[in-house]
Amino acid sequence: MFASFAIFLLCWMSVSHSAPLVCEELVHPLANMDPHHIEGRWSLVAGSLNHPPSMEALRLRDSITMYFSNSNVTSNFSYTQVNRCGDQCQYLPYNISVEGSTFTFEVGNRFNLTGFFLYTSCPDCVVMQWIVKSKRRSSVDLYLLSRRREVERREMEEFKAQLKCFQLPLPVEMDPTKELCPEQPEVQATSATAAQVEKKTGEQTA
Repeated sequence: MFASFAIFLLCWMSVSHSAPLVCEELVHPLANMDPHHIEGRWSLVAGSLNHPPSMEALRLRDSITMYFSNSNVTSNFSYTQVNRCGDQCQYLPYNISVEGSTFTFEVGNRFNLTGFFLYTSCPDCVVMQWIVKSKRRSSVDLYLLSRRREVERREMEEFKAQLKCFQLPLPVEMDPTKELCPEQPEVQATSATAAQVEKKTGEQTA
């Protein structure tokens, strides 16, 4: 009986010591992020934050796409977030600066947003931590992005473990069957304008 208790105690001590190490790995920013790795299109797979109104707003999105592009050898990137809600597409372009695993949004005096790229074992994913401060909002956000629309179960479980480490609620998981918005809104706008002009011209000549 004593031997069984000793084994149980050793196992409990092993688990209690290993858990903080897991969180230490999951919450620690990457030592460095290759700028070329983040270029291109990413789909938001899941996200969580400790600001309830923003969490509810995230639930209303059908899909979210994020584009990173770097036109030169500097650490400055153009970042565009495209939100789809029903038939509406919202395009939010920003400039960001990336240094190592840290990124900063350039948004003037509207709000302060800095963040980090965190550890993930998913080969075609990035995990972004956002620290947002404004007059109306102060929050910590965690987002799982992937080149795919959905990830493996173990990859999602790893992300949920990260959320527990940050004491964030269970994530909003995006529906991979929902349509993504096109990357360039001006293509649609140009086509729509041309159609309107053609229709108007036709009405005037009729």
